[in-house]
Amino acid sequence: MLVLAAFVFSANAQEAGKEKFKDHGQYHHRKHWMAKDLNLSAEQKEQMKAIHEATKNQLMELNKNENITVKEFKTRKEAIHKEQKEKINNLLTAEQKAQIAKNKEAQKEKYVTMRAKRLEEMKSKLNLSDEQVTQIKASHEAQRAKADAIRDNEQLSKEERMQQLSALRGENKNELKKILTEEQLLKLEQMKKEKTNRSK
Repeated sequence: MLVLAAFVFSANAQEAGKEKFKDHGQYHHRKHWMAKDLNLSAEQKEQMKAIHEATKNQLMELNKNENITVKEFKTRKEAIHKEQKEKINNLLTAEQKAQIAKNKEAQKEKYVTMRAKRLEEMKSKLNLSDEQVTQIKASHEAQRAKADAIRDNEQLSKEERMQQLSALRGENKNELKKILTEEQLLKLEQMKKEKTNRSK
């Protein structure tokens, strides 16, 4: 029992530690983004800050609980984030919510543009045929539709969304392997390595 309790606590601590780091970064990014695009009032900013502080405290308290399983920890963590999301949503005006929807659409358009640019680069460097380009475009569209469906599914927990999106990325890689030749796949891997080295 002591070994099990130690394992559960360790797993919980690692999970909460990752969450805390991610939440901290997301909070400051979201705070800046909202203040700039949504024109939050001083009162909204204060309420937003209070909500994030309350969430952080709840996560810290959850992390201290050594008497729950990893599954229970993740379930409670998801509930805390869901409550946070609902509280923030209730703070916003109809105009601010519309602006968020507009920003999401802009992000989608940006993503599509980046995808198109990357495909053009692949076509040039991998010497793709027109048929391969058509197949890759169709695959990208199908994958994007599936990804949007996963993100919009309110029945899924945050962890389930991440797992399904990760599986979808794997599926996308497998589809690409079916379209490209062995030589093209090797060149693609080399392109990825070069890009990684440039970003270091």
